Amino acid sequence: MWQLVESEFEPERNLNQETLLALGNGYIGMRGTFEEGAGSGMRSVEGTYLNGFYESDPIRYGEKFQGYPDVGQTMLNVANAKVVRLYVDGELMRWENGRFLSHARTFDMRHGLLRRELRWQSSSGKEVAVESERLVLHAHKHLALIRYTVTPLNFSGNIVLYSGIDGQAKNLSSDDDPRLGAGFDEDVLQFRDRSITAETAILHQQTKTTGFHVVCGIHNKMEGERPFTAQPLVDDEYRLGHRFAIDAAQGEAVTLVKTIAYATSRDIDEAELMAVVQGELAKGTAVGYQALKTEQADFMADFWYHADVVIKGDDQLQLGLRFNMFHLLQSVGRDGHTNIAAKGLTGQGYEGHTFWDTEIYILPFFLYTNPAISRKLLEYRYHILDKARQRARQMAHPVGALFPWRTIGGEECSAYYLAGTAQYHINADVAFAIKRYYDATQDAEFMQQFGAEILFETARLWLNVGHYNSDQFHIDAVTGPDEYTALVNNNAYTNLMAAENLRFAAHIADWLQQEYPHTYQTLAEKIALTPEETSAWAQAAAQMFVPYDEERQLLAQDDSFLQKAVWDFANTPADHYPLLLHYHPLVLYRYQVCKQADAVLAEFLLHDQFDLAQKKRDYDYYEPLTTHDSSLSACIFGIMAAEVGYPDKAYRYFIDTAIADLDNKKGNTKDGIHAANMAGAWLSIAFGFGGMRVGDGLIFNPVIPAHWESYSFRVQYQGRLIEVTVTQEASTYKLLDGDPLEVQIAGAGKWVM
Repeated sequence: MWQLVESEFEPERNLNQETLLALGNGYIGMRGTFEEGAGSGMRSVEGTYLNGFYESDPIRYGEKFQGYPDVGQTMLNVANAKVVRLYVDGELMRWENGRFLSHARTFDMRHGLLRRELRWQSSSGKEVAVESERLVLHAHKHLALIRYTVTPLNFSGNIVLYSGIDGQAKNLSSDDDPRLGAGFDEDVLQFRDRSITAETAILHQQTKTTGFHVVCGIHNKMEGERPFTAQPLVDDEYRLGHRFAIDAAQGEAVTLVKTIAYATSRDIDEAELMAVVQGELAKGTAVGYQALKTEQADFMADFWYHADVVIKGDDQLQLGLRFNMFHLLQSVGRDGHTNIAAKGLTGQGYEGHTFWDTEIYILPFFLYTNPAISRKLLEYRYHILDKARQRARQMAHPVGALFPWRTIGGEECSAYYLAGTAQYHINADVAFAIKRYYDATQDAEFMQQFGAEILFETARLWLNVGHYNSDQFHIDAVTGPDEYTALVNNNAYTNLMAAENLRFAAHIADWLQQEYPHTYQTLAEKIALTPEETSAWAQAAAQMFVPYDEERQLLAQDDSFLQKAVWDFANTPADHYPLLLHYHPLVLYRYQVCKQADAVLAEFLLHDQFDLAQKKRDYDYYEPLTTHDSSLSACIFGIMAAEVGYPDKAYRYFIDTAIADLDNKKGNTKDGIHAANMAGAWLSIAFGFGGMRVGDGLIFNPVIPAHWESYSFRVQYQGRLIEVTVTQEASTYKLLDGDPLEVQIAGAGKWVM
């Protein structure tokens, strides 16, 4: 199950398909739109996105207070370089013209490409077969390719191919769905320059507000024996390309190979952009389409060797898992300066912002399958650390750093502070990801260069946010992961994760002083860190208050949650979910109702701080109160269901997670993938059914759904590659690479592989 096949085109599903069939390489993202564009009346979003490239726009408030963000950031839809137009004896091939006799697209996840095959009949009866392949190259972040082949089936005569760039790209907007974003009222990419030669066309544009530059270039090359004439065309400032008129013969294929390059001033000096794009086009053309296609296949083979999950007994879920992992790879930034947006590079939902999704959901997938990528995600946090420090000062914290709830460039972009800035747990989430990374890689160089400084600056903030009361450390007026409960005192998740942040920061401070004293001294001087602070971190962690209901023996989500009335689920209409689209936030805040896992998530992440009985009691209490309106929720409840003894629930949650986008379960796949949920599908295998935990080494406690024959997954940990296979009869653990390693198997003790 390596291919997603669209055998018949359904116009009403087109927006979802454009998301599902999107290609990317972590830098470039191209929605799965047609080369010739959408037909008349067809709903379509022509989208090409570049990771980290955005425009800013003032945030408009009815009443603006101190510390509210001034501007938002929106990932831009940039110039469309996929444009290919086919004319048969002057008639343009489009959905409303002629007749499509057949049409199929294949999303090939094994080899990393999108293939299209169709037959079209013109109004005069002339038939052509068209085959196209599209790749966005993982080994060359600036490059994408299209190979477009046309074969006349029942005639010889003139055909014309036009291949160009359309720089009139716009962003969607929505006034009634906060998940999509506001968009822009006018064009924001302005013309700067262009260049066109016999085979190349290059367009240079600049954003109005941020002043970022972007250059898009194409190189067009015709292949085949038939004679043709070529003509460079400039339609206007924003549209340019090449027209090829071919003297076609029946049964003889003609092929256009289009090399595409993008570069921006976010990572290249603006004065060099045109030259860089020209160089990338020349490099791609010199290497050749077939060689680059082979290189893409080799890259994907290495990725799948480390990351693939094999399920025997459920083809639909097997396809869903591979689809999810493939999209994660396509969306993740790998240069240390870009991250992964909640919707990846597939759509404009959430305006292309990065959230805590990265550290808590997505990073673990890469950490245990491709740890080099997880390091780059953490380096991104380091590179926005100065902006996090500035944000802390805006929020009246004299020391430390406060990471933004949602951002692209590092500044806080969340206008709704109750479910934005108030989610201080983002600091602890970043710190927890660093702890996970260090445990799994033992990367001391990273900790010295990047990790320790982040840990220290996040830890010192908690001492300013919280306070002591009766010898216990309290954190007030925050919002936890559950966004249907806001501005509470002592959110359990926040307090527990803050304690982990403080404890680990104190540990790393001691470790640095002992192992790398010069590094510690240099860093302490840089951020004016005192020994008293590090001692205070350990004390606050040890005395952190965690709300608990002694009578019911429940971990309380916060000080007041268990005192509220329970939401009337029985009388809530089915079409009123997600609740945030139908009820004012204040209504939701007054009740026991959860958008997503909160206390249950804390017990998953900090698994060794709670016994099984406690986890089960809390699961039983919070599950009926949780709507799963957030796509981040189902996977956590599924993982914990597997742990506390509800295998059927674990399987049902896994289905909801694994095929959420394939089946459009949230109703907004058209706006982009749900990246955190996709990562949650892998977490559900490794941490859910596989029962993997990380404590004193790796721990496994596997279960298997009743009708599966087996499943297997691979984990990279401390320089080893381990394969775990679980059948109905047994589980096996195989060391594929690296030195022997001791692991703990539930019920079997510790084993050395």
